Amino acid sequence: MKPLIVVATAGEAARLHSLTARVVVSGVGPVAAALATASALAKQPAPLVVSTGIAGAFPSSGLQPGDLAVSSLIVQADLGAWEGDQWLPLDRLGLSIHPAVLHHAEFEVWAGAKGIARELGAGFGPALTVSSVTGDHATAARLEARYPGAQTEGMEGAGVAHAALLAGVPVIEVRGISNLVGPRDRRAWKIGPALDAAQTGVAALLQHLN
Repeated sequence: MKPLIVVATAGEAARLHSLTARVVVSGVGPVAAALATASALAKQPAPLVVSTGIAGAFPSSGLQPGDLAVSSLIVQADLGAWEGDQWLPLDRLGLSIHPAVLHHAEFEVWAGAKGIARELGAGFGPALTVSSVTGDHATAARLEARYPGAQTEGMEGAGVAHAALLAGVPVIEVRGISNLVGPRDRRAWKIGPALDAAQTGVAALLQHLN
């Protein structure tokens, strides 16, 4: 069986098709990612699911455009409720994303993730998934305070992880850094280096698995 790689866009997939894995383009966002992952796993099992592509890095992570980040945890960071200015995650609400057991949208990752991050000199910490990209310093700071050590902000990882959880398949998120989380300045984004970093990271992961 080949690992399953899930990316949001064809541009992110373009540099991955030469790898010894199955590559699926899901579309943007956690719902699209979950549906595509579930469909791919139903058609053909996989030993590991990899969510990859580009992402923003939180300022306190120390990561810069062109760097690589590996998830220690995958979190659906905007799933909860606001009570005034207080954020209530699912566990505070007594809710679960799983119909049968308590699960608060914080997904454990494949056991080898830390070793891969160390091998590659990559950032290692929580990968946050949001449905709306952060566009200001205050929101970025609130997310960093809520999830200490957060490395990246993306839009698909938790959807991929949710589908992998239901299928009983381990998951990891590997992201190339294109920008810092905060005010959106597209002129400062480094898409090419971020794609290169993601490709290098996934290739090394696949080599490790083989």
